[in-house]
Amino acid sequence: MSPFMGRRALLALAGTSALATPALAQPGFPNRSIRMIVPWPAGGSSDGQMRSLADVASRILGQTVVIENRGGVSGTLGAQMMAAEPRGDGYLVGQLPITAFRLPVMTSRPTWDVTKDFTYIIHLTGYLFGVVVKADAPWRTWQEFLAHAKANPGRVSYGSPGVGTTLHITMERIAAEQGIEFLHVPFRGGSDNAQALLSGQTSAMADSTSWGPLVDAGQFRLLCTWGAERAARYPDAPTLRETGTDIVSTSPYGLAGPKGMDPGVVRVLHDAFKTALYDPAHVATLNRFDMPLIYMNSDDYRTAALRTMEEEAAVIRRLGLRMS
Repeated sequence: MSPFMGRRALLALAGTSALATPALAQPGFPNRSIRMIVPWPAGGSSDGQMRSLADVASRILGQTVVIENRGGVSGTLGAQMMAAEPRGDGYLVGQLPITAFRLPVMTSRPTWDVTKDFTYIIHLTGYLFGVVVKADAPWRTWQEFLAHAKANPGRVSYGSPGVGTTLHITMERIAAEQGIEFLHVPFRGGSDNAQALLSGQTSAMADSTSWGPLVDAGQFRLLCTWGAERAARYPDAPTLRETGTDIVSTSPYGLAGPKGMDPGVVRVLHDAFKTALYDPAHVATLNRFDMPLIYMNSDDYRTAALRTMEEEAAVIRRLGLRMS
């Protein structure tokens, strides 16, 4: 099936969803631990948020939700694992970042189809993104950084969590709009990205708030954030819109499982993770990483995911980004 989806397919899938409910979970579910794939290395904002969610959900479900970090391939190893499962039983779930919707469009040999290879469980949150440089860098503002990059084509490098990630796509959109040629350096996650900037291997770091502790410690300088409003913890950092670039980028994500999951099992998981999502301990984690709470139920998440896929495919085509 083509990774592009039109209105007819959306309506068909919505109809299938309606027919699948209501249903009861298989007896005794869950009766063993649940694996949760976090497709990023340990230590970043995604890992911290998902671990907090898993801790609370474990108490609600009465079974341990075990985190498995599978970093690499721009955050899509979890999608690969779930797509390879012949049928979901509820004991394997994972974060589904937007890169899982982009990469099938960027390659001629996609290994998963977001329209049929996943069961959408619950939408959770999004990121606060921003660009940081070392504290002793010569650029004190985002505009100064862009001006330097424009005057030095191909010589100003930035790190991101990988090819096709929202950080990469947004930086390339900015470059296209400003007439800049950046040197993109992909990393497996925030810790590697930060280390490269600290050691001088890169000029800047475009990432989620994994840079926060180093900004707070005075080692990094935050040039801008990418939300609709200034970040509560970093009110002095302007948004992209305030600097003249009309982009808001938050890369929302949710939790999914392999295809074919029993609707009753999906309901059990949805309800447990929804309760965990709003739990004060988890909300405190969201606040620590400046991540908004963006809840959607299973049906709404599926609809939003497929709409996002079409929107992201249009951006990929416009920028001409390909992997193979």
